[in-house]
Amino acid sequence: MIKQASKKELRAKRHMRTKDIKGTSECPRISVFRSNKYLYVQLVDDVNHKTLVSLSTAKFDLPEGKNVAAATKLGEEVAKLCKENKIEKAVFDRSGYIYHGRIKALAEAMRENGVKF
Repeated sequence: MIKQASKKELRAKRHMRTKDIKGTSECPRISVFRSNKYLYVQLVDDVNHKTLVSLSTAKFDLPEGKNVAAATKLGEEVAKLCKENKIEKAVFDRSGYIYHGRIKALAEAMRENGVKF
């Protein structure tokens, strides 16, 4: 009998494939973490080991912090912070999560508001 991999194991396997994604101060890495309640985003400069911008849906006063609308609002806010910090390009690191739902809404909102990746 063959044991099937769990969702956690499959995500870890996908995340290992993206370990070569690196960000710089001109083109930082957008790191995404998705918990059961919230969505967290960081813009990371891997060369200097610094977090340039950090934001989560926990900050917003939304009744549900874990839905697509919250992810869209988070994407808009992160894009505003990118403009303030003069960041035009970035590398999107979805951390092994499937490009669907909240992750997709976040990425598309950032693209619509001027961040290129």
